[in-house]
Amino acid sequence: MANGSHPSEFVLLGFSAFGELQVALYGPFLVLYVMAFTGNIIIIVMVLASAQLHTPMYFFLGNFALLETLVTMTIVPKMLTDLHVSTKTISFTGCMIQFYFYFSFGSSTFLTLADMAVDRFVAICHPLRYGTIMSWMVCIRLTGAAWAAPFLAMVPTVISRVQLSYCHGNIINHFFCDNAPLLQLACSNTSLLELWDFLMALAFVLSSFLITLVSYGYIVTTVLRIPSASGRQKAFSTCGSHLTLVFLGYSSTIFVYVQPSKAHSVELNKFVVLVTSILTPVLNPFIFTLRNQTVKTIIRGHVQRLKDLKNSA
Repeated sequence: MANGSHPSEFVLLGFSAFGELQVALYGPFLVLYVMAFTGNIIIIVMVLASAQLHTPMYFFLGNFALLETLVTMTIVPKMLTDLHVSTKTISFTGCMIQFYFYFSFGSSTFLTLADMAVDRFVAICHPLRYGTIMSWMVCIRLTGAAWAAPFLAMVPTVISRVQLSYCHGNIINHFFCDNAPLLQLACSNTSLLELWDFLMALAFVLSSFLITLVSYGYIVTTVLRIPSASGRQKAFSTCGSHLTLVFLGYSSTIFVYVQPSKAHSVELNKFVVLVTSILTPVLNPFIFTLRNQTVKTIIRGHVQRLKDLKNSA
């Protein structure tokens, strides 16, 4: 594709439809962002600091929390800043950088969910071989692939956006440089790009979703064979948090991105991306801590130590 022409900057409409009321959105969005950032950082620190959590399951969870933090940092601070200005602009280079990191981190998140599903599959279906199969070297390789593959695959995707001709203006009807609004500004034929985007979604979203489904299919079959009710409950309890994360993560993303890009409703896109970029990262730490007995025990221990220090002071 020949080099195209592009504007020096884009104008983000964001929540301009709310008029002056959009300023009122700043407080709630800021609170949610701080909660998401703090909650996921706490999980990362706990995984690093607690010897009880130095296992493959929590290693993957720590990576997931890190990716969730990076996804929100990629788009939410800019969105919060734009709520206070009348003209919301982003340079062309800044737009491409935001596009690249948002979709790279997001794709890595789904591959990490698949890694977590495989880990639970081995732990429950092959417990005697778990230590051998899920060695630290295997965990590092799986995590490395989950990070490297999307970042490499997104390079030609971003280059193709740079080379597009944008002759339909420079106004993006979104609060960040999302894929569909960008393609709507292009006067070039984007059918091949939309096909590439769909193949990327198949490679990273649907493939990891399929791996997760197959893994949990085997897990359910194995757990149902456990004779004792307490044993079945214990096995399922280790998977509850992950299944909740899977539902929250995949449902909205498949709905928005696993279809041709120009088929989206942009207004609906805004709402769903808002949920995935702010609300879901807020819920994930709470889901994890409330459904995981090991983490709750560690938190109680830290709280008790703080009380003991306070009483002894």
